[in-house]
Amino acid sequence: MISENASSSPSSKPLSKPLLRALRGEAVWPPPVWLMRQAGRYLPEFRAMRDKADFLTRCMTPDMATELTIQPIRRYGMDGAILFSDILILPWAMGQSLDFIEGRGPVLGAIRSEADLARLDPKRVQDAVAPVRETLSRLAKELPDITTLLGFAGSPFTVACYMVEGGGSRDFADTRRMMQINPALFDRLIDTLTSSTAEMLCGQIEAGAEAVMLFDSWAGILPPSAFRRYVIEPTRQIVAYIRARHPNIPLIGFPRLGGIMVREYAQKTGINTLALDTVADPAQISELLSEAVPGLTLQGNMDPMILFSGGEKMIREAQAIRDAMRGKPHVFNLGHGVMQHTPPENVAALVEAVRSV
Repeated sequence: MISENASSSPSSKPLSKPLLRALRGEAVWPPPVWLMRQAGRYLPEFRAMRDKADFLTRCMTPDMATELTIQPIRRYGMDGAILFSDILILPWAMGQSLDFIEGRGPVLGAIRSEADLARLDPKRVQDAVAPVRETLSRLAKELPDITTLLGFAGSPFTVACYMVEGGGSRDFADTRRMMQINPALFDRLIDTLTSSTAEMLCGQIEAGAEAVMLFDSWAGILPPSAFRRYVIEPTRQIVAYIRARHPNIPLIGFPRLGGIMVREYAQKTGINTLALDTVADPAQISELLSEAVPGLTLQGNMDPMILFSGGEKMIREAQAIRDAMRGKPHVFNLGHGVMQHTPPENVAALVEAVRSV
């Protein structure tokens, strides 16, 4: 891969990884590629590991989590390896009950009162997630030299949604109701998650993560005023905290379905890379933000259903997204995660299409 503005100075050696260079604002051609949920149930080798232990055990067992993280790197040579874990590890680490039930998803003991919140203990987090840091330390040693190691966490609002609801939801009505009738309680939950998330991500960085990503999957359910309060402001605080301790670590933000609010998000949070959902047009977003946030990298954003379907249409769509962003800092990815029954050969064809120039 050849960058269109690469430096040959000795100091640029740490930037020899295509993904790391792109995340730091360099236009790399062809763009680096990795996929959200690239380690997942669509891979037969992943399913074989799934039969050996439940989901939480796999996340918290370094041998298993390391292997699951490396599987798509071994198969496809992705430019980024994202830690195999889950955004709900944080509330579990604070003491909230958590089970992953087949066919239902995550089930947590719902946070609905002051007493429920008081039972959480942020001081437990660092010890509880020690196996996650061990996984990252192993990955830092075992991944190919060209592969960038990504850590991640859920953003406070999205994690709070699951914590209040006690699991997934179509509309997160209980969460939104708490925001209205008990905003002081919801604010304390967000504040707790903001500080704990920042500290946990610093631990991931110190264990070997070269960049970290914040997933705000449910940001799009909020009106603008609440988006500013519960999405932009916590993200800004997390970014500032991490940057004070690790100034050279790129940060990716994913305010899914944020619409026009992504402009303000990119301006005010301080992220290096804005991950785009499927409904965004990368070229238009790039034009919109080029002066407002100079040097911002965009990541995304092909529809996972197109990947699922494969074929020539998939190749054309992937290359259209890629070509529209040529000469700009861009990381090729999906607009959401790889779908469960996606044929593995489609992923191989996608990676080849992005890299074929």
